[in-house]
Amino acid sequence: MSHNLIVIAGGPGAGKTTLIEALRAAGYATAPEAGRAIIQDQVAIGGPALPWKDPALFAELMLSWDLRSYRWAARRDEPVFFDHALAGLAGYYRLIGREVPEHVYAAVAAFRYSGRVFVAPPWPEIYRTDAERRQSWAEAVRTYEVVTGAYAEAGYELVELPRVPVGQRLEFILRESFDVGQNRAQTRRLA
Repeated sequence: MSHNLIVIAGGPGAGKTTLIEALRAAGYATAPEAGRAIIQDQVAIGGPALPWKDPALFAELMLSWDLRSYRWAARRDEPVFFDHALAGLAGYYRLIGREVPEHVYAAVAAFRYSGRVFVAPPWPEIYRTDAERRQSWAEAVRTYEVVTGAYAEAGYELVELPRVPVGQRLEFILRESFDVGQNRAQTRRLA
């Protein structure tokens, strides 16, 4: 298990990416969400690996992206915050009504993150759709349920993020991630 690899998970539109961006702005290393980047790339090239065209191919690209991100982060000495990670992929397969492939279970078992996963609960007041996020509110809630279920099944402790402004979420995640998280954040802001 790699204690410096910290995952923020949940359904779409719950503020994960905004929190990741705040962590990056505070000087922390971050790994972006695979799904959104893959959608952007596939749309740009007219590719088939889109959740609304070929969800299984989309899932395989997410697996590849997440493995690459893990290897990049594991070489770093500093903490890295992930916008989703491998264990959530099992939830995605369930969401699309497919059996979770054995190689996905093998990846989830072999590539471990910090034992605590921060989950952003569904938050209707901030939920919005966009070009990449096409899910309805009901689909967003269902995604949250299957993704968090997959992390719990993989043995991670789930820590729910409070529904508060991003600055308070940032303080919460730093406090809960490190013994001196707030001091680090203050030091980085003052530097």
